[in-house]
Amino acid sequence: MTLRVQNTMTGKLDDFTPVNPGRVGMYVCGINTYDDSHMGHAKSAVTFDVIRRHLERRGYAVKYVVNFTDVEDHCIQRANELGISLDELAKKYIAEYFKDMRALGVRDADEYPVASHHIPEMREAIKKLIADGFAYASMGSVYFKVSKVKEYGKLSHQSLDDMQSSGRVDSEEGKEDPMDFALWKAWKPGEPSWDSPWGKGRPGWHIECSVMSMKYLGETLDIHGGGSELVFPHHENELMQSESLTGKPFVKYWLHGGLMNVGAEKMSKSLGNFFTIKDVLKLYEPGVVRFFLLNTHYRKPIDFNDKALDEAKLSLARIRSTWDRLRDTKTAEHPNPDLWERAKKARADFEAAMDEDFNTRGAVAAVFELLRDINKALDEGKVCEKAKEEAIALFGEFDRLFGVLAAQKAEGDDMLAPLMHILVELREDARKRKDFKAADLIRDRLKALGIAIEDSAGGAKWKYTKKPPEESPNDI
Repeated sequence: MTLRVQNTMTGKLDDFTPVNPGRVGMYVCGINTYDDSHMGHAKSAVTFDVIRRHLERRGYAVKYVVNFTDVEDHCIQRANELGISLDELAKKYIAEYFKDMRALGVRDADEYPVASHHIPEMREAIKKLIADGFAYASMGSVYFKVSKVKEYGKLSHQSLDDMQSSGRVDSEEGKEDPMDFALWKAWKPGEPSWDSPWGKGRPGWHIECSVMSMKYLGETLDIHGGGSELVFPHHENELMQSESLTGKPFVKYWLHGGLMNVGAEKMSKSLGNFFTIKDVLKLYEPGVVRFFLLNTHYRKPIDFNDKALDEAKLSLARIRSTWDRLRDTKTAEHPNPDLWERAKKARADFEAAMDEDFNTRGAVAAVFELLRDINKALDEGKVCEKAKEEAIALFGEFDRLFGVLAAQKAEGDDMLAPLMHILVELREDARKRKDFKAADLIRDRLKALGIAIEDSAGGAKWKYTKKPPEESPNDI
């Protein structure tokens, strides 16, 4: 099946054909390095982690680049508040970012360019834009001349009138036109600065990404990703200045994810309504957080709340439980062609969903569609070897992309399994002695701790069902 992606530029699903056969260059806007990463950052990181995994699974060699923006207003303000250099601030929060991403199971990118490390290349790009008539110097700053390009607005599908009325256009002294945007900003007291032909100053936000992306991926990128809030003005401006620099298409496929919302507002550091990844991982294991983020199509917004995370936890527990039962079961001797065919169809549906704009929601639905059939067959002891192999293959593909099946162990989990084995044996012994009061007491007290005992023909098994209460009973 052909892989298709929803391209923001064309506004439709496009067949995916990279610039160079077999190779994909992908650039995704990373964090501004002035605070801990929040769940909005987690959504973007996990989304593009899975997109990258699926591309690799389809045989592409992917070069993945994620940038760090350390030269911008919020970073400067925070560094001044803390009385440290911009470099110290960036190092602190880049290190925290890596801790968060690795905790979430997000694979490292191939390159992590930092804006302040690429100032010389930015100066050269700006000099070329001036020489070619696309930019002009004014009062120590340099601005891109929007009137010089005919297609401004083609990514965000807006006219100049729409943009001017959006409230996101700055009218400032030195500009020839309010629509023009800064490539270089003249130095102001309290700000870091670098030398340039136009005087001391710092680069504008948009030129940073143009320079860093093209340095590591070439003049035409296969995929440029980010949140939908970046389409205008950031990606629109990045697109215009990049194509003005090279005379070539800048990006073949633009992919934009939906926002992480808290109530009616987007989650944002500037709004102060964000939940850090670290805080959320204190309450939910990484697999649950990943599953929560992936159980919605990446282009759709997600509303962050405890209820949704708890539902994700229960749904993931169902998948894990079935996976465990399936691996442990003894297969039936007689063929079960119906289950085998349903498992093959579920696997095909899973593939088709991922090939249709990386539809993780559809892929999850394919897995759940098979869960009912598998559990029914397991209960009846009617799982043949072919069906088991096909179903396990589907679980394997699911985990290869989603990375959620292996539960992360908490501190003390290495002792929990043998202790639970003893408790299950004690309960079984009580049942054999017909001491059902003792057996039920063990079951009920474990249930209160978030651990369920399941009785089956193959013996009793235990599993987590929910987060244990903060104050647990001291005895069983």
